[in-house]
Amino acid sequence: MSGIFRNIFTIPELRRRIFFTIGMLFIFRLGSHIPVPGINIGLLEEGMKAAASSSPGGNPLLDMLNMFSGGALLQFSIFGLGIMPYITSSIIMQLLTVVIPSLSRLSREGEAGRKKIQAYTRYGTVIIAALQAYGYTFLLSSQAPGSYPDTGMFMLSFVGSIVVGTVFLMWIGEQITERGLGNGISVLIFAGIIARLPEALLQTAVLVRNGNVNAVALILLLGILALVVGFVVYEQTGTRKIPIQFSKRVVGRKVMSGQSTHLPFKINPSGVIPIIFASSVIMFPAQIASFFKDSDVMQWIAMQLSPASWFYYVFYTLLVIFFAYFYTSIQYNPNEIADNLQKQGGFIPGTRPGPTTAAYIGKVLSRITLPGSIFLSAIALFPSLLLMMPIFQNVPQSLIFLMGGTSLLIVVSVDLDIMKRIESFLLMRHYDGFFGRGRIRGVKPRGM
Repeated sequence: MSGIFRNIFTIPELRRRIFFTIGMLFIFRLGSHIPVPGINIGLLEEGMKAAASSSPGGNPLLDMLNMFSGGALLQFSIFGLGIMPYITSSIIMQLLTVVIPSLSRLSREGEAGRKKIQAYTRYGTVIIAALQAYGYTFLLSSQAPGSYPDTGMFMLSFVGSIVVGTVFLMWIGEQITERGLGNGISVLIFAGIIARLPEALLQTAVLVRNGNVNAVALILLLGILALVVGFVVYEQTGTRKIPIQFSKRVVGRKVMSGQSTHLPFKINPSGVIPIIFASSVIMFPAQIASFFKDSDVMQWIAMQLSPASWFYYVFYTLLVIFFAYFYTSIQYNPNEIADNLQKQGGFIPGTRPGPTTAAYIGKVLSRITLPGSIFLSAIALFPSLLLMMPIFQNVPQSLIFLMGGTSLLIVVSVDLDIMKRIESFLLMRHYDGFFGRGRIRGVKPRGM
């Protein structure tokens, strides 16, 4: 393993990408601790402590929002909204692309069309961030009254600071995608979750030392989570292989014999995207509704969309399944795959080329997407089910939600994605990779 890490830093491009990603994440974490100008930090901390003591169970919605922002939400930092407004805008644009013909044509115009849709997504991010930042002021007034000047100028600067912070985070995510490692948006969420883990572990250690948490329950919880991690890794790396046969081809004066290969599809083709999208969709209206404390209707909506409601579990599961199918349909086009196979002289044994092959591929994708999406939703709701068990009720919610469920899926998926990207750089230069398949037979690694 030490040799693998040594090889990583001998590849200039990979080394640059790693250091660039680390630098962007450092800026992200630094900005998460910079409060919005004009807020009295002392009064804010006192108000937060008083709100926490008055509600021992915490606010599940706020806890989840705070987790995705890496703790920046309840610190009222300039990155308080995290990257969620951008994700929400991306979801809206992708849905509109399917519904509105002009946007659908724009998406098929190649790079130029993609840039225009990306620009619309950015404009939508600004609008959504402004709406959420305005609602954010209601949270500030309820959690820490008197910690800010109640003036129109402060409100304007508050909303402006939050919007600028969100746009800057959006830019950081795009830069990581282009010049760093992994999908920038997922990496930012990953960093926010990991940043909360040390605090949760320290809080748990204090409770165990004081006798408030049963050590046996904690060991049992860690064992369960280890098994869940194993299942998640197995599910994220599992594939469904469709056999492909290529007929004989004449290339110049040579006759190329037929070859047998396979067409791999992941058991969960859409990865962790359905989880992120579903979380964003369910949190946006719940967040807006929770800010209107005086409205019974809005409070009812906030309650129904909080992790303490059974409606939340059903709605969340349906959202995950919907986005799994939706994103898979965007990522894979069975007709296009079938056409490419036919052009290359390939076919699926026992299936006629053309529309029949496309129908078969579509059926396979549908069959593997359903159990994959159900597994995703089950793992995402796993922490809430654990909290219902009496033995785990004294374990801090922050630890359970950070080490299981949505956060666990995101952390494992992003980690596997980054490792595979590093693996590809190593394999291209004939180095060993992380997964034991690295060295090409008969070729020695460089420097040996």
